[in-house]
Amino acid sequence: MRRSAVSVSGLRKSYGDKVVLDGIDFDVPAGSVFSLLGPNGAGKTTTVNILTTLLRADAGTVHVAGHDVTTATRQVRSAIGVTGQFAAVDELLSGRENLRLVADLKHLRTGDTVVTRLLERFDLVAAADKLASTYSGGMRRKLDLAMTLVGNPDIIFLDEPTTGLDPRSRRTMWSIVRELVADGTTIFLTTQYLEEADQLADQVAVLNEGRLVAQGTPEQLKRQVPGAHLQLRFAEVHDLDAAARILGTVTRDDDELTLQVPHDGEPRSLLALLNRLDEQSINLREFAVRTPDLDDVFLSLTEHSATSRPREEAIVR
Repeated sequence: MRRSAVSVSGLRKSYGDKVVLDGIDFDVPAGSVFSLLGPNGAGKTTTVNILTTLLRADAGTVHVAGHDVTTATRQVRSAIGVTGQFAAVDELLSGRENLRLVADLKHLRTGDTVVTRLLERFDLVAAADKLASTYSGGMRRKLDLAMTLVGNPDIIFLDEPTTGLDPRSRRTMWSIVRELVADGTTIFLTTQYLEEADQLADQVAVLNEGRLVAQGTPEQLKRQVPGAHLQLRFAEVHDLDAAARILGTVTRDDDELTLQVPHDGEPRSLLALLNRLDEQSINLREFAVRTPDLDDVFLSLTEHSATSRPREEAIVR
């Protein structure tokens, strides 16, 4: 069983009468990607600020890299790196100078070697001596993450790291995150891009109105949302009619010669359905399994959790 990189229990934070975090609990295994999702104002950035020692919680316990964020602030800060929503680069310095500044602040004896290695890793060698003000958005985000990696932190907090990036730059960042995790780094990711969480996260938690309303792997969360179905396309109308008779509850489209059949996505039940069609000599042209995506999960949980399950969290084991 992997050790915990981040452990949170009963975390609470309020600003006056406004409750931002209402007793949340989660655990992040070392060497994994944990993604915290939620609408604007849900408390994602507040959570990150508490975990990174920038903000004090009202109640609860938080351990990062095995250290209490309240009583062992220095040890926590030495173990983490943080990349915020906006690139924190000095535009009056070059890329190399930005990295060198961080290395000097961390008192690294091998600063020049570290800077060279990071410029190479993030494909910034050609632009290393140009002012950061001339960098594209994608280059700034890469430089910002490279600055976070100076000192080789065990845990990296990425707070909406790809906001505003074009699709190519976003995928480049995804590749870098995967490389970091392969090297044993733990990533704590907040994002509003559901595809990003689906692509990267081992575990996802959904935060809404200060409460965690669901936790699990992306696939586990998708299975919580109804709407999975098979889409069957037939060669002829008589095949469509015959299939509709034997399959029961279906949604029919005569123009497209298709049926939508509720389905649990399990291979065994899919095989049984196809065998039924074959036994009746029904000519099936093609089929596809359609399942809810994280967008469906997000909308379902954030629209209905406050009214239908005000204090219950759906944890998928």
